[in-house]
Amino acid sequence: MHSHRSRVPSPWIVRHAGLIAEGGHVLDLACGGGRHTRYLREHGLQVTAIDIDTSGLADLKDDPLVEIVETDLERPGAEPLAGRRFDAVAVTDYLFRPLLVPLVDCLRPGGVFLYETFAVGNERFGRPRNPDYLLQRGELLALAAGRLTVVAYEHRAVPPPNPKIVQHLCGRK
Repeated sequence: MHSHRSRVPSPWIVRHAGLIAEGGHVLDLACGGGRHTRYLREHGLQVTAIDIDTSGLADLKDDPLVEIVETDLERPGAEPLAGRRFDAVAVTDYLFRPLLVPLVDCLRPGGVFLYETFAVGNERFGRPRNPDYLLQRGELLALAAGRLTVVAYEHRAVPPPNPKIVQHLCGRK
């Protein structure tokens, strides 16, 4: 069973969720146990939750506001976003670079891009250490350039008890 901590939504997502169009449709990519799916749904948003393992969302399978898609986002040839459009995209603690531009592209005009994951420097605190899963300094800003208006951006150290280096971006298309 998922621990209580994994149910608590990211403060970054909570802080910026108010920018999402009322009643809008949000993509929760690599949704894990569904902490953001639940939070956004409680705020009247429709959510498409995608992950390789959606067992943590079993209690939501009959929820009319939630669409659950179980798929391997990194499988060659996978196009989980093909033809889909959303009012917002939320991603936390996940990085697969080939999906970054498609995630921005699947936003409707005015859509909100909420991204938060580990960044370079995190390797001294623990996993992930692999640079494939660590954002470089300014990487989300570079992604936003010419594609999104940056609402807020941070690259910072989160203090103990669970220290980590994270990069966050809130952008609007």
